[in-house]
This record gives sequence, C-alpha cells and structure tokens, in this order.
Amino acid sequence: MTPVPEQLMEALRGDRARRPRRDDTTAAGLRALLEDHAYDILGAQRLDAPLIVSGARLRPSVTTRDLADATLSRSRGVIVALVTRLLVAGVHVGDPYDDALCAWRADRPGDPLLETVDHLDAELAARLRADVTAHVTTLRAVLGEIPSAWRPRSAQRARQVLGGGNLELRDVVDLIVGSLHGESANVALVDVTTSPLGVHSERLMRFHALVQTLRTSVVPLRTSILSTATAEVWTHDVTPELLLRGVDDVVTAMRGEVAA
Repeated sequence: MTPVPEQLMEALRGDRARRPRRDDTTAAGLRALLEDHAYDILGAQRLDAPLIVSGARLRPSVTTRDLADATLSRSRGVIVALVTRLLVAGVHVGDPYDDALCAWRADRPGDPLLETVDHLDAELAARLRADVTAHVTTLRAVLGEIPSAWRPRSAQRARQVLGGGNLELRDVVDLIVGSLHGESANVALVDVTTSPLGVHSERLMRFHALVQTLRTSVVPLRTSILSTATAEVWTHDVTPELLLRGVDDVVTAMRGEVAA
C-alpha cells in the first residue's frame, strides 16, 4: 500500500522504468480457475438465473435507520460518481450539485432516487448540497488534472459470464487510464467512494483488477481507491497474488450465496 500522495495521478504513474511487461497470459489461467470453482459450487446443470457477483455488492451498505440519512448517503454517492464522469470527460463543472443533477436527469430521468432528491425539503436539500460540495472539493484536490494522453475513460462497465452461464461477474470502474497495447503494463483502475476505506475496499480493488483482466485478457498495472470522505488513497500493484485473492473473494461470494 502506498502512502497517500498529493495527487492520485502521481501514484498511478509511478516509475515508468520499473513497470512490468504486458501480461496477456495470466487471464486464461484465472478464467479456468473460476470455471472449475463455478462447476464445483453451482453444478453442471444450467440454473434458471445466473448467480451474480458484482462490485456493487462489495460496497458497504447504508446501516443507518434514519430514512433521510440513508437517502442523502445514497444520493451523495450517485452525485459524486456523476461529477467524476463529468470531470473525466473534460466538462466544466461550475456547481457540482446542480450540474450533476442535470446529468442525472438526462441519464436516468425515471430514477426513483432522483425523484426523491427532487422533492427533498429545503433543509435536507441544503445538507445534501453542502455534503456534495465537500466531497467534490476533495475529489478535485486528490484527482488533479488527468492528461488526455493517458486516455481516461469513466464509468467503464464489464460483464463476464462463466460456468456455462451459471455465474455472472458484473463491475463498473469509475476511472480507467492507460493503454492495453504497450510493451509494458500501464492500465490503472480507480474507484471513487464517498465512504471511509476499510476491508471491503481491498476486496473491491481486487475485484476490479480481476474483472478487468478477464475482460481484456491483459493484467492492469495498478488498482486504486479514493475516499472523498477522508481523502485517503490506497493503491496496489496488480500481481498474480492479488488476482488469485480476487478469485478467492469470488469463490467466497459464490459459497455465501449458495448457502443463504
């Protein structure tokens, strides 16, 4: 784990001379492992519906009993994610709250959570606006400028079907930078969360790296997570050991779902 950098991009860049060679062979072995585990746990017969393991399920759930606080927490996460997309796309964000709500209405006009936000009373709306402003201030400070040469792309979705259709891995990565086609590894994955970091964050970082490897057949260079609640940044080099732990995480999730 690296120390907290002044800006995330510097941690992702690292020392170019020490980057490993592009690895496009490990993915096949990881896929075979997951196929074996899916067969052992889920069986050979096609299920009525696949078992879904997703990055979203690895995030901490809102535990407050206060409905208003839960609504504000969920809304804050959506809004900060939308601001991240706007910043990565190079869109000028003047008022993060208003600009994100406009993007939300355009992207998902019928979202029930959006309807709830639109009907918040003045006090709760002011709380949410202030909270969003604080989180986005941290996001801007830690994320910094992203050079266009790094080919940044946001909200990258991935879906991998395994086990003859019985297992489905779903993921969304907030920010990916770098190219798959160089001689050395240079793709970095960034998750942005509005919650403090914890054990779940480590699992999420591994899951992002695993699904990205399966999706592209190329092992990423680094996986990182940024908390806009605390300005903490955790960054790991993606190693074979990290990817195998990611497989173990998926196996644990499969067993948990089957036993439930």
